[in-house]
Formats: sequence, structure tokens, C-alpha cells
Amino acid sequence: MEKKILNVIPKSLHGKVVSSMEAASWIEDGMTLGLSGFTRAGDAKAVPYALVGRSKTDPIKVNVYTGASLGSDVDKLMAEHGLVLKRLPFQADKTMRNRINKGEMLFVDQHLSHTAELIRADVLETIDYAIIEAIAITEDGLIVPTTSVGNSSIFVEKAKHVIVELNTFHPSELVGVHDIYQLGKQGERNWVPLKKVDDRIGTPGIRVDLNKIKGIVMTNQSDSPSLIAPPDEETQQIADHLIDFLRKEIASGRLTERLAPLQSGIGSVANAVLHGLLSSEFSDLEIYSEVLQDAVFDLIDAGKVRFASGCSITLSEEKANDVFNNFDKYRNQLILRPQEISNLPEIIRRLGLIAINTALEVDIYGNVNSTHVLGMNMMNGIGGSGDFARNARLSIFVTKSIAKDGKISSIVPFVSHVDHTEHDVDVIVTEQGYADLRGLAPRERAPLIIEKLAHPMYKQQLLHYYHEALAKGGHTPHLLEKAFSFHLNFVKHGTMQGKMVQMA
Repeated sequence: MEKKILNVIPKSLHGKVVSSMEAASWIEDGMTLGLSGFTRAGDAKAVPYALVGRSKTDPIKVNVYTGASLGSDVDKLMAEHGLVLKRLPFQADKTMRNRINKGEMLFVDQHLSHTAELIRADVLETIDYAIIEAIAITEDGLIVPTTSVGNSSIFVEKAKHVIVELNTFHPSELVGVHDIYQLGKQGERNWVPLKKVDDRIGTPGIRVDLNKIKGIVMTNQSDSPSLIAPPDEETQQIADHLIDFLRKEIASGRLTERLAPLQSGIGSVANAVLHGLLSSEFSDLEIYSEVLQDAVFDLIDAGKVRFASGCSITLSEEKANDVFNNFDKYRNQLILRPQEISNLPEIIRRLGLIAINTALEVDIYGNVNSTHVLGMNMMNGIGGSGDFARNARLSIFVTKSIAKDGKISSIVPFVSHVDHTEHDVDVIVTEQGYADLRGLAPRERAPLIIEKLAHPMYKQQLLHYYHEALAKGGHTPHLLEKAFSFHLNFVKHGTMQGKMVQMA
């Protein structure tokens, strides 16, 4: 233990090394915790586990703030044991999702660039403890994160106390990969001096007053592997259609074969679509995104990606073993930043990103629902898709045209919940084709979306709705009594197929 401590923390902090149970004992009912972690990477593990164990005999409730979803079943265990009063800004665990949808836990769904701003402005509850996974603490007061940055830097800045989980599992080569830049207060800050994807503008760790660190917990545990499914025939078709669109942009002179910096949302579809670029002619690519998934490293291995900037590294088990056992091979092509920088509208607009995000459903006018099933039940959260969609050079949404073996159409008359309005959606792609919506009025969008994106089993049903609505008139023709007919069909009959059900 002493040798490991000497390698990763200043001697002045050796006396602050405690067990996870002791650290968990400091947390009181009603406190607010800021936990490191972004999409199953770099998450605090030991202290949350100990807190769950303590809750079996000493039940408490706390508010939990993170960067995004946590791995290592932390969200699941905290939800199962009723530990969480309020959770923000994103989650992706089935147990927690069920608790949220039953009203047993509060969830605040936020744009991922907004959380740090709200904490900095003292709008949200004060953070009592920031619990941060790190690979080292330096003599000059830098906490060096592991595989994600997320909101860790703002948690450390604003928390009353800091607990550091020093995880010796991660490769030491991670030191030097991070670029921590703090924005400062609104109205007083300078412009962010980031002009290129590979610019370094901050420090290699999170600045902290060492006196603020109350405890250090030694751990040795891997991140949870990502849950992405491998590419399939439909995701390959989506990728092929997207590549066709990008080729058209190149032919028009709006892009070159280097494209523009790419952002890709989390999940199997987005990862598979990015993976589809492996067989394309595009090269010398740059990534400016949140999560660096398997496809990013496959593209680096293939010589397609020159540089990748993100907020976390979230990989399948097989890919993680390959990447982290050979991290020297990648480290000079990577930067990990705070999510308020990776998702900063100023930077997204300046770099002119191509943003590729996933939709749950899309309506015939181009509005996108990314978060709610049947308009009521939270899936995961909006994440960073809104940050990128509103500000990107090209805002692209991808989805399969049907779900549940065809019982659900992803193209509907009116989305049951709006996360991204038609004003922020440029291109939509399904395995059926792509629809370029730029410069189109609603009456031009609807027939194009139905023709290019809808599954054949739903095209006539959608056209019937649109033509009936068209007869009623309006800039954006709708039948208010039948706008959710697809969803009502599903609730009543278990499928969206059938006659248009009229609302009572």
C-alpha cells in the first residue's frame, strides 16, 4: 500500500488515506453528492458501494449529481436501496429508470453543457461532497482524473469537501491526456481560446486546495464495459445512407474528404454509424465529441482519424483490453475535457461540427423525441444531443424506422415528446434512406420524410394522416384529434399499425 501511495499522492496527504466505509460515514441524510463518471467511465465506485452497504442499516437519502450515467451498477444499487432523492443530469440504468417513472425518485433532465453553469451560479443545491476517481494527485494540487472528466472539475471547485478515489487499475499513461479548463463566472469570463480540435488550453488535472481533500480511498477496479451492440445490417444501411449524403456535400463543395470535426452520440446505433466510416474514402478525420466509443479507436487503428477530443472513453470489454494495454499507442491522439467544454455551444459553432445523434422517434415535420417513451416514461435523458444539434454545422439524427419487430414506427405524425424542434434538425437517416430538411417548409418536409424514412408497413398510414391534415390547412397541417393516433393504437392494441384512433 505504501509504495502505491508514494507513486500517486503527495506525502502530506498520506494521513488522509481512509477506508471507503469511513468516507461513507461522513455523508449525512439530505446531502448532495457530486460523483465523477461519464457514461460508465471514470465513475466513483468504492464510496458509493460503501454508502449502499451502510444504507441497509442506516437508511438515508441524498441528491446525486454526475457527468452522465454511472457504471459498476452504482446507479442500480443506489436506486434499489432507495438512496437517491434527486438525480441529474443523465442516467441509463433500468432499475433507476423504473424508479423515476414510478415517481419514487426525482430526475432532472438537463443539457449536459448546462449542469456546470447552474452549479457555478449556485442555482442548484450546494454540493457537500465531491467524490472523484483519479489516477494521481500532484504535489502542486492537481487531481488527475482517470477515463472521464465529466463534471468533476466543477464539483471539486464548488464542493465543501472532496473525497478522492485513487484507482490504481488504470494505466499511468493517462497522465497528460486531460485538458482541464474552467470557464469562470458568466459575464466575467474571456472567450475560450480553443480554435482546433487538438488545442490544449488548460491544465493536465483539476486544480484543488489540498486542504479541501477530506479523504483518499485506494481502489483497484476497472470501469464497466459499454453496453453497445455490434453493427447489424440495418445500422450498416444507415451508415451507407449517411455516407451517400456526405458524398453529396463534398460534390457540392460544402465539405472536403476530411469532412469536418465529427460528434457522435452514445449508444449502439450512433457507434455503428460512425463505424461505417471505416469502409469509406474519408480520411484525416477529427473527432470532437463527448464519449469516445469503440468506433473511434477502430478508426484511429485504420488510420482514418487523426485526433479525437472527448469527455470520456467508454469501450466494450474486448476493445478496452486492447486500448488500455497499449495506451501509449493512442495517448498522443487524444484529449479528455470537462463536458462543459466538450459540449460548449461557442466551440461547437466555431469548429463547425457534424453532429450525429440518436432519436427515439421523429415526426413528419422533423421534430425529434430523444428521451420519452409514449411521451411519459423517461428513457435516459437528453444528454448532450441538444448542445450539438442547436449549434452544429450539420445536425443529423439517426434511428431505425421501426422497433419491437415492427409494432412501433419511429416515424409518427407528431412526436409524443419534443426534445429537438424542427428548427434544430438538418438531416434524418433511417435504414430506408435520408431526408435533407435544410431550407424546406413544413409542407415540403412531410412528404419527403414519409417517402425517404418511413418503413413500408407504415407509409400509407402516414400519408393518409398527412393528406387528411392537409385538407384542414395550416402552415404545419395537423389533426389535433388524431395527432397521437399511432401512440394510442400501441397503447390499446400493442401495435401502431391500424386505423387512426381519435382522441376521446
